[in-house]
Amino acid sequence: MTTTRRRENHQDGSLTAMKLRKEKQSYDFDATTEQNLVDFFELTSSIFFCCFLFSGVPLSTQWGQQGYFYPIQVAQFGLSHYSKNLTERPPRVTMYEDVEGHDLSSWSNPSPNGEIKIVTSEELDSHVIEFKTTGDTSPSSSSVWSHSLDTKSDFVIAFDLKLLGNASITIVAESEEQGRIISLVYTTDDDGFVIGNRKVTYGLGPVTQWRRITRALQIDYRKAMASLSTLKYKLTRKFILQRLLRIELRGHGFIDNIEIGTSLHMYHFYDAADWLVHHQDERGGWPIMVERILDDKMSLSPGWYSSMAQGQAMSVLTRAYIKSRRKKYIKAALHAARLFQIPSAQGGVLARFMDKYTWYEEYPTSPGSFVLNGFIYSMIGLYDVLSVADVEESRESRRLYDEGMVSLKAMLLLFDMGTGTLYDLRHLALGKAPNVARWDYHATHISQLQLLASIDPDPIFKETVARWIGYTKGKRARHN
Repeated sequence: MTTTRRRENHQDGSLTAMKLRKEKQSYDFDATTEQNLVDFFELTSSIFFCCFLFSGVPLSTQWGQQGYFYPIQVAQFGLSHYSKNLTERPPRVTMYEDVEGHDLSSWSNPSPNGEIKIVTSEELDSHVIEFKTTGDTSPSSSSVWSHSLDTKSDFVIAFDLKLLGNASITIVAESEEQGRIISLVYTTDDDGFVIGNRKVTYGLGPVTQWRRITRALQIDYRKAMASLSTLKYKLTRKFILQRLLRIELRGHGFIDNIEIGTSLHMYHFYDAADWLVHHQDERGGWPIMVERILDDKMSLSPGWYSSMAQGQAMSVLTRAYIKSRRKKYIKAALHAARLFQIPSAQGGVLARFMDKYTWYEEYPTSPGSFVLNGFIYSMIGLYDVLSVADVEESRESRRLYDEGMVSLKAMLLLFDMGTGTLYDLRHLALGKAPNVARWDYHATHISQLQLLASIDPDPIFKETVARWIGYTKGKRARHN
């Protein structure tokens, strides 16, 4: 067992490169611009994510209690972890098992019918552990291979896993609730999470091929327990793990590289990047499979696209490409620009304001809603692509970005109320009162313009930022 502190610089999110990579990448964005992006993505990280399922990315219940994958939150999840990896103290990471020493003495099994051995994985081109037990795979089964963990401060675990048939991985921990012993069980089911007697069972989905599993154990425990509690119980009880005791293996499978750390941000980042690659459709987008009602006269049926989702996905994918140099990431980022060319009425995200100015719609309604923050997020994504991709490959992204910037500079002051900002311009189409931005959205507008001011010298951004910051301090525009 070895413990180190390291900045995570994993170069590849693919399952064929699971061994830790410690080489530092030389390529990076312009330092000032990247720091602004880091600060900006930290701002987006406060969004509440429901829970993690078999994909390793958040499942949203924002507009549907049944749960669905919302690409904006998936991208923000990835960007948040990318930012934290750059800004937080390097995590303390303990390697509990990598079989390089060919020593299995730390594993125990009270049943005489189990088997554990070191084998060679052709897929990973390395040694891994193969385990077998008899009987069922529930935590009550005595046929189990277990390894002591005994950590009181680190609660993010990662391991490489391949399971054959019905198998499970269990983390046994002690909670702060009177020292209660609980089990977090990860199976091959697709059921999300199921809560039983002192155990929470999470479905990882099929793991018949090698996968890197990363779990934030505190979140897994607290979110599952809070989901069944009454409001009063949520407010008065704390669901906190205070110690990890052991990891248990049941069934038949393979495991390697068991790590526990204070954080493993880049693993989470690549979970998001790989989800975006695998779920991008032929149009280059990530359809949102839930109804969105903006207004009694504005709604979107399931399957709609969002320019904000496209843009933030581009930001994730370009960073994954920079870190890994894997072509699949930049290819997906370039493909994502396609929907910016398709009018909203035809299932894309392109709108025209007053039949003159190009606008990329966060919510592609008819009539247009012209949401400011979503448009700027899409512009940042286009900027990331044209800054990283080959000049010829990114020619279309450059055109889209340039057209969008012309529109933003012409329309920006339409969102200025003299006391705050507007969230969108729907009132112009619907003939009703303006949709005023909440102060948190006003703060987002300020952060976005500060970022744009760092990449575009036009004084409109700096001047507008200064005025909008003034609104937060009680200043108002002059009146006659």
